[in-house]
Amino acid sequence: MNKKVMLVGMIAVWMLVLAACGAGKQAESSSTASISGDHAQQTGTSETRTIEYLGKKYTVPEKVEKIVIAGAMEAMEDAVVLDVHPVGAISVGGQFPEIFASVTGKSESIGEKQQPNFEKVLQLKPDVILGSTKFQKEVMENLQKIAPTILVSHISTDWESNLKLMGELSGKQAEAEKVLAEYETNTQAVKAALKEKLQGKKVAAVRIRGTQAYVYPKDVYFNPVLYDELGLKVPEQISKAKTQEAISVEQLAEMNPDYLFVQFSTRETQDAKNAFEELKKNPIIQSTNAFKQDHVYVNVVDPLLEGGPAYSRIKFLESVQKHLDK
Repeated sequence: MNKKVMLVGMIAVWMLVLAACGAGKQAESSSTASISGDHAQQTGTSETRTIEYLGKKYTVPEKVEKIVIAGAMEAMEDAVVLDVHPVGAISVGGQFPEIFASVTGKSESIGEKQQPNFEKVLQLKPDVILGSTKFQKEVMENLQKIAPTILVSHISTDWESNLKLMGELSGKQAEAEKVLAEYETNTQAVKAALKEKLQGKKVAAVRIRGTQAYVYPKDVYFNPVLYDELGLKVPEQISKAKTQEAISVEQLAEMNPDYLFVQFSTRETQDAKNAFEELKKNPIIQSTNAFKQDHVYVNVVDPLLEGGPAYSRIKFLESVQKHLDK
């Protein structure tokens, strides 16, 4: 009897040991499955990548699908060139300008250039926000709280980097490189075609804002196209300009351009157009070569164009060839 009791007891203990071992293996299996599940979740939609722009590194989602453009008109132009459709974009006077219509069909306005609507940007849940280097620190900090924010340069000489940035974010790097290569080819062709005709000639671009005409430094606005890429001589009044500077009737007459491009917008006020009409009537201005020979070209591209970005350059180069190659 005692032997039977002992045997039953040993079997019971053995079964308990086996059960404990099985439970341990099951727990270990469950723990492994849990870790794998957590890892899978971390490497799903939360994957990121690092990109570099103008010497700074930015962490953005691996796949950027929702871009908001706030403040950077340069980025708006690059979006048109590469056919990138932002979920949120800059409006002008409460509407999207016609020049951006090809990419803003499904976009929502996030406010004006200098006044982004932070609540609207937040609602759109962007992957990346493209702001402007013109933004105040407070605006930049508010945008950074919403999503990764890159301030796009407003400096004309950064135009290639700006276009490549849009290509990098949108997965259209090849398209960006193609645009740059084609522009270089077209520039050289126009330069060769106009070289003899423009030898010794002065060509200038001025912008009228309000009631005043302005010139820009040689590396700002449309000037890089004229003086860097086409190799035209820089007028003294432009080479001395340090920033956007008002130019008087007398100074413009002293420059005495042979060809003059005049840009102005009437979207906000008619003052600019009135100022140009008054300028044309001025006898001092009428004595300049450009006005005497009817070589004054008004708004050859949309006045909203910034001048520096790829889209501005492409359109302005086309207009220069059209008007100066007659």
